[in-house]
Amino acid sequence: MEVKQVLGSIVDELSRTFDMLDEAQLEELERRVLAADRVFVAAAGRSLLAIRAFAMRLAHFGFTAYVVGETVTPAIAPGDVLLIASGSGSTATLVVMAEKARSVGADVVLITARPQSPLGALANHIVHLEAYTAKLPDSGIASVQLGGSTFEQGVLIVGDALMVHIAGSSAEKNAELMTRHANLE
Repeated sequence: MEVKQVLGSIVDELSRTFDMLDEAQLEELERRVLAADRVFVAAAGRSLLAIRAFAMRLAHFGFTAYVVGETVTPAIAPGDVLLIASGSGSTATLVVMAEKARSVGADVVLITARPQSPLGALANHIVHLEAYTAKLPDSGIASVQLGGSTFEQGVLIVGDALMVHIAGSSAEKNAELMTRHANLE
């Protein structure tokens, strides 16, 4: 298969994944983000890279957002939301974070390919991203991609789409974004 054919297959996979998304789940995710005092994001591996991008965009538009594990991340508290991305829904370190967040009264939101999971049981809200991940090989979902790439790409694009819906998309909004964009680069 040529590279352009692989690209076409990836686009098709993502299109199927997004077609299966529940709009009400996305609207509730947006509502919880907008209502939060602060947004904390957590994940592992490549999912962490994708969810970090969402935290960055939140910060670009004036939201207070933190990546769990960074040295400048404060304690989570009531009124905050912990947004976790986990394809399997069972990553042990993320389960511990969700338990801690719940114990202090923070809201836990999960983006996952497996809602019926340990993290799913702890979440106040779930966005079911029906995407292939190698950790769930018996899901019935096929992929030309390696590992959990479809899930990870889905997390990134859902975050970007959510930000377009929250902030809008225009030259003025891009100018606003750039006022908070890193300039020590």
